[in-house]
Amino acid sequence: MAGAPTPYHPTALPQAVLSLVRQLQQVRDVAAAVLDSVSFSLLGEADAMMVLGMVEDLGRRVDAARVASAADISVRCRRILGQESLAYKNGASSGIGLIIRLSRVSSREANRRVRLGENVTARRAGTSMLAPYYPAVAGALTAGDLGVDAAEYIVTALDQVAARVAPDDLGTAERALVASATGALTEETRGLPGEGFAFPADLVRGMAGQWQARLDPDGTAPNEPVAEARSTVGFGLFRDGLYPLRGGVTAELRGIMNALFDTYLSAHAAPAFPTAEEQARMASGQLIPGAEAVALSDDRDGGQKRADILRGVFEAATRDAGTPTMGGAAPTVMIHVNQADLAADQGVGWIDGVEAPISLVSVKQALCAGGFQEILFGENNEVLALSTENRFFNRAQRRALAARDGGCTIPGCTIPAAWCEVHHVTPWYRGGKTTIDNGVLLCWYHHHTIDTSGWQIRMVRGKPEVRAPYCYDPTRTWRPAGEHRAGAPAGPGSRPGSRPGSRQARPTSG
Repeated sequence: MAGAPTPYHPTALPQAVLSLVRQLQQVRDVAAAVLDSVSFSLLGEADAMMVLGMVEDLGRRVDAARVASAADISVRCRRILGQESLAYKNGASSGIGLIIRLSRVSSREANRRVRLGENVTARRAGTSMLAPYYPAVAGALTAGDLGVDAAEYIVTALDQVAARVAPDDLGTAERALVASATGALTEETRGLPGEGFAFPADLVRGMAGQWQARLDPDGTAPNEPVAEARSTVGFGLFRDGLYPLRGGVTAELRGIMNALFDTYLSAHAAPAFPTAEEQARMASGQLIPGAEAVALSDDRDGGQKRADILRGVFEAATRDAGTPTMGGAAPTVMIHVNQADLAADQGVGWIDGVEAPISLVSVKQALCAGGFQEILFGENNEVLALSTENRFFNRAQRRALAARDGGCTIPGCTIPAAWCEVHHVTPWYRGGKTTIDNGVLLCWYHHHTIDTSGWQIRMVRGKPEVRAPYCYDPTRTWRPAGEHRAGAPAGPGSRPGSRPGSRQARPTSG
């Protein structure tokens, strides 16, 4: 058809360029043949590590060529060229579209290559060529010494402050970061810790942030209240059983959260050696042998533990007297479940304001810890009757249980009383009473898994005893649970539980 764009075809290339294409094809074929002949699983340990290094070296060189090629295509596809744009000539809507069509990569990867290429490739100015914006990054990338991810971290960090920093200072930071990423010895890194060592890309990103703060402290962490960043949190769409948590936190809030997480995570990560007092109690059969191993055997990963810690913080806030009320009541999660489903042990529960269901296990746990209110509906879904609210374990009872148990009843768990739920030792749906003699404190995780984890709890003369799973205590002996630190009086020869009838004073404020 007349006027149709002429598509790109290798045979239209000049002889010199065609020779380059053929050479690249030969390199590709040789590399493919070598890699196809390697059986990685049969390599020795030293050989496997050497091969990985060589493959990565080859990959860095190829990645550098990918970036340069994508940037070149992008320049040829500029909209200002009109019908002379390479994208127009090949029926693509933009340079990114053409790159995607030719390379079969995602639009995200194409944009990534073009953005980096614009900063690390030579720039055309009329009939002459100018040096790249970041020549040190460009040189190391082309030589195959610097990976694309580390180069991207360096360029992105420095680009954010480039307009407010002297060129010489920016160049110093660039050379220092490239040296840290490649292990090169330069004037900028002389005498610094790790001199001559090539750092991974993730560490280079952190170093780039430090250079940002050093070069432009007010831009990185502005002191003006209007310009200062604020934390934000939101939720994404429900998917795969979870709501994605979206947002960002300031450095200060990150520090607060880290301190909170580390406090409780370190209690599980650090070995707990029994004191002389605990050894005496263990010898008398009161403590579970190796109770510290219980915490170490927790199968939750770090992210799941942090989520449970946040859950404890939020639940404690809902019970705090200073928390604002809604409609005259403290913040309450309303869970709805059909009574027939509950009796048949099937179905799901529904939370007001949340479109996703929750499991019946979670429903029963909420009933055990919080209570219920029965609503009777008629044939036309009209409300026939509404029972009074049956609240389990009021505030006074929680205070008494906190004073007795001190925190989660399971040995080795360090979750404090304020974050715990109250568990009916004899289940409420089996006639268990809501009394202090039938309640113990459990963190959400141990409450949620109490029926499947192998731990057992019973009450003896108003105090809880626990029996560990076989893997922790092969004797399966019932032993006294932990108690509050203030449960025993101070003084020579005293130990927890040594004096019957001991009392605690609970000072109040306000």
